[in-house]
Amino acid sequence: MLRYTGVMKSPRQKFIEYLYIAVGSFITAFGVAVFANPAKIASGGVSGIATILFHTFGWDPGLTILIQSVPLFFVGMKIFGAQYGVKSLLGTVLLSVFTSGICMVLGYDGILDYTHPMSVLLSALFGGVVMGGGIGLVMKSGSNTGGTDIIAQIIARYTRLTLGTSLFLVDGIIILISAFTFGIESALYAIITVYITGVVVDKVVLSMGTRYAKTVYIISQNREQISRAIMEELGHGGTLLHATGMYTGSDRTVIMTVVPNQKIARLTNIVHDIDDKAFMIVQEAYQVLGEGFTPIAKAALAAQSDVTQILKQRMPTSDQRSPDVQH
Repeated sequence: MLRYTGVMKSPRQKFIEYLYIAVGSFITAFGVAVFANPAKIASGGVSGIATILFHTFGWDPGLTILIQSVPLFFVGMKIFGAQYGVKSLLGTVLLSVFTSGICMVLGYDGILDYTHPMSVLLSALFGGVVMGGGIGLVMKSGSNTGGTDIIAQIIARYTRLTLGTSLFLVDGIIILISAFTFGIESALYAIITVYITGVVVDKVVLSMGTRYAKTVYIISQNREQISRAIMEELGHGGTLLHATGMYTGSDRTVIMTVVPNQKIARLTNIVHDIDDKAFMIVQEAYQVLGEGFTPIAKAALAAQSDVTQILKQRMPTSDQRSPDVQH
């Protein structure tokens, strides 16, 4: 049985990956320290909790992020294993350090005048763009900034909720708390920031669309190693499709797998490490049903309910029926 143990990367590859983490963490921290935190926009994640705690108790946001993230990192490492490696811990620590550093240099009040009503909206918009760009760069390295993403992954692992639903649930709870702390207007601004952050991560940085999951086809001479890596490193399965090359006429095997958006960068890195001559096709997965995603039974029940509603709408009421014909 083959086991994926990784491929030695060149110093240049390692430098680029760690550069992505460092630059991405700094950009994310800039968005938190300059826009989100001063504007009282708790847009989910540990940074959202840090914003609430700063304006409630005066605790430094960067330090609060670190105190929350490091224990969650070790919990994630214990449950999920090697995928929470040094790079993920580095992203967590750098985000905390950069957030504190930027706050100390520029102050905790940001760069906008929040006596002006438009300043909060501008912070929501630009904060989402900046944080989305930073998070996307970190994800490009195959790493993450830790935090409540780990909680969402744990919920998805031990419940029937999908990862997307789990992320929405965790961030939704934080935004709900911010509504009680800062008011409903602040919570609505936070929702705007969350949406823009997601769009920037998907469209601008990862360039992988906006849906939750992707269907990936992989053609490689090292299919056994890649298949094992998908199962062990990403926690997903797949299907082996038998195909014939149009030009060569030779038989080959195609790996088909479905993975969430946030794992596409890691999958690309894994395939590149194993076979830099592999061929990958990435497509939008409009809807993913089954183990690890939305249960088929749940989707079928929802579809049945939709059909019932449509039939009810099309059935004529007593007032719409034709009157009796008089003879």
